[in-house]
This record gives sequence, C-alpha cells and structure tokens, in this order.
Amino acid sequence: MIDAHIHADCRPYEDFKSMAVAGIESALTLAHDPLRMSTSAVVLDHFYRILENDFKRAAENGLTLKAALGLHPRSICQDHKLVLRKLPWFLDQDMVIALGEIGLETTSNIERKVFRTQLKMANELGMKVAVHTPRKNKREVTIKTLSIIEGNIDPSLVVVDHVDPSIIDLMADFEGMMGVTVQPQKMTPTEAVEMLEKTFDEYGPERFMLDSDMSSSPSDPLSVPKTVHALKMAGWDDKKIDMLSCKNAAQFYGL
Repeated sequence: MIDAHIHADCRPYEDFKSMAVAGIESALTLAHDPLRMSTSAVVLDHFYRILENDFKRAAENGLTLKAALGLHPRSICQDHKLVLRKLPWFLDQDMVIALGEIGLETTSNIERKVFRTQLKMANELGMKVAVHTPRKNKREVTIKTLSIIEGNIDPSLVVVDHVDPSIIDLMADFEGMMGVTVQPQKMTPTEAVEMLEKTFDEYGPERFMLDSDMSSSPSDPLSVPKTVHALKMAGWDDKKIDMLSCKNAAQFYGL
C-alpha cells in the first residue's frame, strides 16, 4: 500500500512503524503550514526539516518516504518571492518527486498568483503536482482551482486532493488524478467506499488514489489500510483495490 498524502513532520516516530506493520510500504510527505509561516526563513526551514529529518525517521521504521515541496496557500508569507526563487533547487533534490501541496484556500489575489506561478514552474519542469482543496467553501474554491489549472499546466501532471462527495461531480471533465482523503472530520472509510462505488468505474479507475492526510489535525495513520479493509468487506476485487491503494499512486509519482 501507498499513502499518497501525509505530513510526516507533524507525526510521532511510532506512527511510521504502525504504518509499516499495517502493510504501507511507502508514503508521500507534502509541504504545508505546520507553524505560523510568517517569513521565507520559516518556510525554507520547513523544507529543510523534511529533507534532513523525516526521510530518516520513516526509513528506520521500514517506510519509504518521498516528498513534495511547494508553497501552500496558508504559507504565503510577505517575502514569498524568495521561496519561489529557491524552490527549483529543492525540487531538484533526489527524494523530492513532486511540487506540493499548492492551491487555493480563500481564492485571494495573492493565492491565485502564487498558484499560477507554481503550476507553470511544474509544467516547465514536467513535474507532478499535488493540489490542495480546502475544508471551507470547498465547492466554490474547487471551481476556481480547476479553472486556474486549465491553461497553466498539463492536467496529466496534476492530482487534485481531498476530493469528497461535495466536489466529485466537478471532476467529471478534469483529466488529472483525484486524491481520496480518508481522515477524521473529512471522510470515513465507509463514506469513501460509498463515493467510490458510485464513481470509480465511471470516472476511470486509474484516476483515484487513497491517502490519510495525517497531520496535526485529527488523523489516523492507518486510514489507508482501514479503507482497504472496508473495500474488501464491500466485495471489491483485489485488482481494483490494488489500483486505489497502490498502483495508481505508484504510476503517477513513479514510486
């Protein structure tokens, strides 16, 4: 199994062992806003912590960790241009395989500008991108997010994450990937199964991937294996479950 979206810097050492014991072989940790991201120095130190600390913590517990780095919409500091200038260097590091997570939180002018800049950067680099969708005003913000993706990047490079029943219909014409986040206060394994049963084949079984988004918010490091169990109990065949829980993410990110 692969957990396609976590925030390893917010989690204790023991979580990585629990994930590995449960059958998760690899995970992708993404940049976000673990602190008050007041200056570029804080944002860059966040990137360095992922590179210098979290890979080692995961590996010591049998979990292969890769990273996505980028300027999260809640991390846009006053001197954010410095972060954007230095971002290509971080993206060139061996363990960094994607740009993210990026996107919109409130659709402010500065969020939209920074989002476009990073999408164009990823498109020029041919790099995969993980795109955030927020908890608040999710549908309205997602509509704007999709409109910005169009025309700024090849959608085959993009995964729109935290897709749930409130926005799944918006994905019908989107040609990229969809991240299904199973996390307390977002979506339960049962709710994820219900959504997937209605959309998996219709939208394309190769377009979905599971993740836990485990972070400092209420989280469960075993969300992916628990959802796999729920899928088995619902009668899903092993091939489809493997696509959701491993194969799709592996192919998209090259894991």
